[in-house]
Amino acid sequence: MSAAHDLKADDARPTSGSAAAPALYGRYGFALDDFQLRAIGALAAGRHVLVAAPTGSGKTVVAEEAIHRALAEGRRAFYTAPIKALSNQKYHDLVRVHGAERVGLLTGDNSINGDAPVVVMTTEVLRNMIYARSAGLATLGYVVLDEVHFLQDTYRGPVWEEVIIHLSSTVRLVCLSATVSNADEMAEWMTTVRGPTTAVIEHHRPVRLEHLYMVGDKTSDRTHLFPTVVDGRPNPEASRLDAEAARVARAGARHRARRQLVTPRRIEVVDRLETERMLPAIYFLFSRNGCDDAAQSLVDAGVRLTTGPERDRIRELVAARLDGMDDRDLAVLGYGRFLAGLEAGIAAHHAGMVPPFKEAVEACFTEGLVKVVFATETLAVGINMPARSVVIEKLTKFTGDHHEFLTPSSYHQLTGRAGRRGIDDLGYAVCLWSPFVTFEQVAALAMSRSFQLTSAFRPTYNMAANLVRSYTADRARHLLNLSLAQYQTDRDVVKLEARIERRQAQLAEVRANAESPYGDIWSYRELTTRVERRRVTARADNAGIQAGLAKLRPGDVIMLERGRHAGRVAVLTTSSRRGVGVTVRAITPTRVLVPLAAADFDQVPKALARIELPQPFAPNRKDYQRDVAHRLERARLGPEDERERGSGGRGRGNGGVGGGGRGAADELISHPVTDDPDLSERLRAATAADRIERELTELLGRVRGRSDSLARRFDRVVGVLEDRGYLDGWSLTLAGGRLARLFHECDLLVADALHGGLFDDLEPASVAALASVFVYEHRSSDAPPAPWFPSSLVRKRWFAIESMAKNLNLAEDAAGLPLTRMPDPTFVAIAYAWASGEGFADVVEPEELSGGDFVRTTKQLIDLVRQLAELAPNPGTSHCAAQAVDLLFRGVVAASTVVNEELPGAELVGEGAVRPGASSTGPARAPSRVAAAPDSR
Repeated sequence: MSAAHDLKADDARPTSGSAAAPALYGRYGFALDDFQLRAIGALAAGRHVLVAAPTGSGKTVVAEEAIHRALAEGRRAFYTAPIKALSNQKYHDLVRVHGAERVGLLTGDNSINGDAPVVVMTTEVLRNMIYARSAGLATLGYVVLDEVHFLQDTYRGPVWEEVIIHLSSTVRLVCLSATVSNADEMAEWMTTVRGPTTAVIEHHRPVRLEHLYMVGDKTSDRTHLFPTVVDGRPNPEASRLDAEAARVARAGARHRARRQLVTPRRIEVVDRLETERMLPAIYFLFSRNGCDDAAQSLVDAGVRLTTGPERDRIRELVAARLDGMDDRDLAVLGYGRFLAGLEAGIAAHHAGMVPPFKEAVEACFTEGLVKVVFATETLAVGINMPARSVVIEKLTKFTGDHHEFLTPSSYHQLTGRAGRRGIDDLGYAVCLWSPFVTFEQVAALAMSRSFQLTSAFRPTYNMAANLVRSYTADRARHLLNLSLAQYQTDRDVVKLEARIERRQAQLAEVRANAESPYGDIWSYRELTTRVERRRVTARADNAGIQAGLAKLRPGDVIMLERGRHAGRVAVLTTSSRRGVGVTVRAITPTRVLVPLAAADFDQVPKALARIELPQPFAPNRKDYQRDVAHRLERARLGPEDERERGSGGRGRGNGGVGGGGRGAADELISHPVTDDPDLSERLRAATAADRIERELTELLGRVRGRSDSLARRFDRVVGVLEDRGYLDGWSLTLAGGRLARLFHECDLLVADALHGGLFDDLEPASVAALASVFVYEHRSSDAPPAPWFPSSLVRKRWFAIESMAKNLNLAEDAAGLPLTRMPDPTFVAIAYAWASGEGFADVVEPEELSGGDFVRTTKQLIDLVRQLAELAPNPGTSHCAAQAVDLLFRGVVAASTVVNEELPGAELVGEGAVRPGASSTGPARAPSRVAAAPDSR
């Protein structure tokens, strides 16, 4: 039998009848399940353990046993989780068991008792400690890797494999996972990498789950509720009903009087669940707006699921979490509607909500006060929030360019929330009828047990820099070849080829849809890009002129360069109106009053001289204006000032889309495809073609590399770093040392910008604004708004970053590497406004930005700017970045980063801690000031 499989007969394996079982019962207060005993036995035998079991089955008992053993042996135990909400919850759980003095928390943005014998942390923090060779690892005995199936996450997955590969061989691992069908393969890989590993696989749920199929029927005005599976097979009655509906649909209008099936309305679903005593329920929708609309529609329909005392308790829990927030901010966030929904026992829960709102929902739901939560799939991975029932309205979700059927893994992750251990004997997973999904597909998903775990490991620039810093070249390549990705490499080729074939067919289709009979759509798109670039520049120049006008004061003499009144004029008054901007009323030597605005200037106006104005100030009186005009005529300007009249305006030409931009604009207007009535659809198809071509390039490269090793791909990464001055042979340069400490999705691009001095000589708010281009990514199918920049210097720095990104992409393409994501300037204006002190309502409301997205992006920005403060070679830049962190961390962002053990109800509030100070770039250390940074996901 393989070392990765079940224990041999002579292994220390407690069972329900063994001498060890009573001691374990005394420790935990309940009889352990067989799978828990087997896993604990593996730990006692000195083995690593991989536990794959359903949600709510009690996997964490095995983790608690590892912690108990560490404390008994005088060693440390680390408990890692993929997200901060889970880390915070586990921290509170362990504090209740072991006491606050023995438990610490490190989540990248906070440090609580980091030297404790038991520390809860995000997986990234542990990875960074390993690379930094932290002294805190010296006495480490056990590491729990919770939700280890996250290693298939495209961006964050490699962190789990790095930890498994690089941890000292003296550390024993306890890996906890949802049920996956290839857990044995995972354990066999761990045996190869770390030594004997036992896979403990449990399929039994502690609360039995019944899969149900709900169907609306127009002809009978009622809903049908069928068991999805009967005697291990799809329910024949539901199959017949589904087939009958399909026949009616094919027959057409003449059979409409016969039974017509529909997707049940949400209010009908909730009414049926209440009647069947199947509440509370989590109702999964794959749209944030859909969740909000669904909750509001139930409230508007008069649905009330709570009692008076429950509503009192709801208000108490909400007040504890939201009383510190500004009333205007709450109004922008729709607090009134939110509270009304909660009091009715109805809520939404999704990533677009600010954390305090989500936490209020979680607290109320955990206490059984909220009966229905409409949630996106993000709730499937998070803090413990089980329900009696789970409803899945659709088995397909829109990914941005196509609809994708739920995988068995996703389906079981969602339905895993159904059934509360210790409360329910039975949980319910309800799928709704849809004309686009057959009942056979629904039943196949419910009966599926195939949840394949696939590695997403790949060498990154930061990983390469750390490998160079920590190991010899041969050792680094050997460690890469130990990855699960290398272990699985050749098994995915057939799937990749099939995917390539589908994408090639899709590409041919969208390219055909993009072609216009009126002309070349591709040249039109190129012209559009050129014109838009020029418009951005023109807008920035206009902002500079506005700023110049704002500096003028009555009595200033300026020069008009064009128009009937060209020549010297004196400023009488200035004003500023919303939507209009700054306007100036001036007077000529001939007493003509001239209204001036930004459009009247080709360059920033400057005061060339100043005349003393008559007293008292009465700019509207004729005699006063006559006196000012006389003084203006006698005013003496220096020769160089007189020459200003001859030199003005040459920098910008006609002040519009000038030079090459004007020509491109003319070409754009006259381009033949503008006559195409379907132009917008063709442009969308052309954009989709670009995206598919990029995906195809990546897929073809992956297939070509199937016989290639990760070590050779690592060599190509090293080559890019050497060409760009981060490596000198197998040694890090100073810039390479900074890259090794920079943890970000766009690590090398950020390092390039830092090394190139692009953050130097900027004030703090502008540092934050410029850094946001690496954090934000516009994902909507709608075009992003035109970018806005606070100054011409920031605009120039953005163009430099954009140029760097294109240059890096060219180098990556030549090396056969995945392309770094292009930076995005959409969030620049928002980041600058927030860092400049504008209120949350003023920042979010005009931008139609959700509060949750704003908070999450700003917290990611804080994380990056803190790293800039630590790594910037220029002390002034470092200081400004540190100031920017303080400017960003306030208001609703700060309110969303609090751990408070005194709140009523749920123990957990927020994603941070009262004593932040750790950094995502390395192990936590004692903070010198109160600050916080977010989870970077």
